[in-house]
Amino acid sequence: MRNVYVISGPCGVGKSTVTKGLARKLKKSVLIEGDLISAMFIGEPQPPWEEKLSIVWQNLSSLTKNFLLKGYNVVIDYVVEDELEWFCKELGQTGLNFTLHYYVLRADPEVLVERITKRGDTELISRSLELLQHLENKKENAPHLYDSTNKNPKAIINEILDRPLSNYYHKRKR
Repeated sequence: MRNVYVISGPCGVGKSTVTKGLARKLKKSVLIEGDLISAMFIGEPQPPWEEKLSIVWQNLSSLTKNFLLKGYNVVIDYVVEDELEWFCKELGQTGLNFTLHYYVLRADPEVLVERITKRGDTELISRSLELLQHLENKKENAPHLYDSTNKNPKAIINEILDRPLSNYYHKRKR
């Protein structure tokens, strides 16, 4: 049985740190960073945001399927707004035996501002706070919210591995 961990959340919640550490702790695993796929678009003209986002998710799906087929656990670091149901359907069509674990990391707004400021990315503060509110208010995310405010990444990783918050999707090979 392979696992797919999708870790979402706004900038400053610890997604990158957690996903890198999680991938290192899993046996036979890969880390897919959605932002790296998005950064593949070079030059002008850039596609409209909706098209770019669609292409990124298509690539996340293709990469995940390929790694699952080769027996890898997959950890995905990317913001999930409305794509999760589509992504699960795409993976479900593979007939592979896997469990998808979905986590939306969140932190108190003042903590996000502090973390982002320390990184020197202050231009991301307003988008991060807006995204935090959006993700927290989505009722579909409620069972998947994970508060990273007062936790170090190692503790978060251990909790994800020891006690999954919820298994969003489970597919058994027929």
